Amino acid sequence: MLCYKRLLTVVEAVCDTIDKIFVAVTQRKWAISFAVLGIASFISGLMIFIINPYDLIYRYKIIFGDKGEVFELWRVPPVDLYLRVFLWNITNKEEYMNGTDDKLKLQEVGPYVYKELMTHENVTFNDNFTVSAIPSHPLVFVPEMSEGRLENDTMILPNIALLSIAQVVSDENSYFTRLGLNMLIRQIDQQPLVEMTAREFMFNYTNALMNLGNQFMPNWITFKNLGLIDRMYDFDGDFETVYTGEDDVKKAGLIDMWRGSTKIPQWENPCGNVRGASDGAKFPSLIEPEDKLFFYRKSMCRAKYLVKVNETVKDTFKSYVYNFEEDSPETEQCLCYDKSKCFPKGLLDVHGCYYGFPIALSAPHFYKNDPILKAKVEGVHPDAEKHESYFVIEPRSGVPVELRANFQINMALRDLTSIAHVERFSDMVLPLLWAEFRLYGLPDSLRSRLQLYLHILPLVTDVLMYASTVCGLLMLIYSVCRMTRLKNNRNRRQAPWIQDTPHFIKNTLSSYKTDKDQCSSPTDKELETYYTSVIIPLTQELEETGEMNRSSATA
Repeated sequence: MLCYKRLLTVVEAVCDTIDKIFVAVTQRKWAISFAVLGIASFISGLMIFIINPYDLIYRYKIIFGDKGEVFELWRVPPVDLYLRVFLWNITNKEEYMNGTDDKLKLQEVGPYVYKELMTHENVTFNDNFTVSAIPSHPLVFVPEMSEGRLENDTMILPNIALLSIAQVVSDENSYFTRLGLNMLIRQIDQQPLVEMTAREFMFNYTNALMNLGNQFMPNWITFKNLGLIDRMYDFDGDFETVYTGEDDVKKAGLIDMWRGSTKIPQWENPCGNVRGASDGAKFPSLIEPEDKLFFYRKSMCRAKYLVKVNETVKDTFKSYVYNFEEDSPETEQCLCYDKSKCFPKGLLDVHGCYYGFPIALSAPHFYKNDPILKAKVEGVHPDAEKHESYFVIEPRSGVPVELRANFQINMALRDLTSIAHVERFSDMVLPLLWAEFRLYGLPDSLRSRLQLYLHILPLVTDVLMYASTVCGLLMLIYSVCRMTRLKNNRNRRQAPWIQDTPHFIKNTLSSYKTDKDQCSSPTDKELETYYTSVIIPLTQELEETGEMNRSSATA
C-alpha cells in the first residue's frame, strides 16, 4: 500500500508539473492570439470607416441595369399616383350671353380622381450610359376617392372647338376666311357655352366644327376627340432617353433626350431644355441641400426648376421640401412665344403644345398670379393650403415620398369681335379646369425596402465599424497587460519550478529505498537509468519550449 501511495505521489507531481507548463505556454499563446485578433479587428473597423462598403453597394444599386432593383422601380413605379381634376361649371350662361352680367360666374366642381398607372415600355439599353423607353400613363377612374362626383355629371362648359378656331381665324388677315367661318358657325348654330358631361369634356368631346374647320385650315388637327385630359395625356409617338447613372450616379433616371432631342420643339433654348429633368418617377440621387431640381411633364409644356424651401420627416424618412421656382426676369422670356404678345405674370403660353389652341397655364384659382387675370370671372378663391405645389423628396435615393403638382388650364383669348357668337369672350382668360398630380405617400412594400436600405443597413455598418474598432482596442489592451504580467512574474530566465522539477522527481523516486520491507524499491542503477533516459530529456525539452515562448513574446 505504501508503495502505491508513493507511486501516486510521483504521478501527481509529474501531472502538476505538466499543468504548470501547459498554463504558462497557454497564457502566452492566448495573449499573442488576442493581440493578433485585436489588430485584425481594429484594422477591419478602420477599413469600414475609410472604404464605407455600404456607400459603395448603395451607389451600385442605384445605377440602372437590366432587372436591377432601382431600375425596376423606375420602369414600373410601385406607387399610387393620382390625377385629381376640378372643372369650372358656368352658372350664369344666359345672363352673361345677353349682357346682363359683366362677369362669368364659375363654380368649382370636383374632384374627379383618376389613378395613373405610369410605366416605361419597350426599354432599350444604349451604349452611351443611357436607356430609351416609351412612357405610358393610362388613367383609371377611382369613384371612391371622387367624393360623390361621377363622370356623367352634367355642367355648362366652354366650347373649346369654337373658341379655338375663332381665335386662330381671327388672327388671320384673310377677310374671306373669317366670312366663311362666320357663315359656318351660324349655319350649325355653334355656341360658346354648351352643356356636356364631365367625361365628355375631359375625354370624349367631339364637335362638328372640328371636321368642318379643316376646310378653312387644312392639316390644323388630325384627331376627332377634343377631350381636354385626353389631349393632355396624348403620348403617341413619344419616347424618352434617360441616364443609367454608370458615368454619374446622381443622374440615374434623369432625362437625357425627349423624342431624340435635348429640347422640346415648341421652345428655343434655354426655355425648351429638358436635359437633366425628372419625369416625376425619380429625382437625382444623393441630393445636396443647395441643389436645384428640374421637373418636366409633357402636359406642362416646359421644364421648371424646383427650389428647396424646407425639411421634414415623412414616412420615417428625412426629406427635403421643394416648390416651383418663382419666375424671374431671366425666366420671364419663357412665358410666351411672341414677345410682343406676352401675357400677364403667372400665365404661361402653351399653344404650341396644344395644337395651336389658345391655351395658357397658370396656378389653380390664379394663385400668386396677376390679379388682372380674374378681371372677367367670379368664383376663384386662391388658397395656399389647396393650391400650392410642393415636392417632398428623400435626398439619398431621389424618391418622391409625397408630392402635389398643380396647374390650371385656361383659354387666353384676344380680340374675337370679328367672329360670330364669341364677341363677349374677347380679351378674356377663361378657366377650363385645374388638375393636381398627387402622391400621398409610399406603399408599404416600397417603404419597407427603402427603410432597409436607408435606415437599417447604414446602422448595421456603423455598429460593425464601432464594434470592430472597440473590440480590437480592448483585445490589444488585454494582450499587452497579460504579457506584461507574465514578464513581471518571471524572476529568473528559467522558471524555478522547471529547474527544480528533476531534483524533486529524483528525490521522490529515491525515497522508495527507505522501506524495502514493505515494497520492492528500484535499485540505484534503475533510478539512474530512468533519470538519464526520461527526466533529463524531458527537462531539456521543457527548457527549449520555454526559450521559444520567451523569444516569441519578446518579438
